[in-house]
Amino acid sequence: MRKHTTIMLAGCLAVSACQSGTTSQAVSDRNSEFGCIAGTVGGAIVGGLIGSTIGAGTGQVLAIGAGIGGGGFVGNRLACK
Repeated sequence: MRKHTTIMLAGCLAVSACQSGTTSQAVSDRNSEFGCIAGTVGGAIVGGLIGSTIGAGTGQVLAIGAGIGGGGFVGNRLACK
């Protein structure tokens, strides 16, 4: 459990570091795209970690897959506005 918490914390910190201030439109577009990708990947990581705590055996594999898909979707919707 401690390993999962450490990985989840590292993922959250990595995703939060992706946000920065912008000064021009070109830089803003590039940062927006990077933030969108980071939100999707970060959401998938967190969702997979949460899914790994559910069930055992084949059920756990399915929960991890659902967590990755759902987390990626939610992360994308939140970061890509």
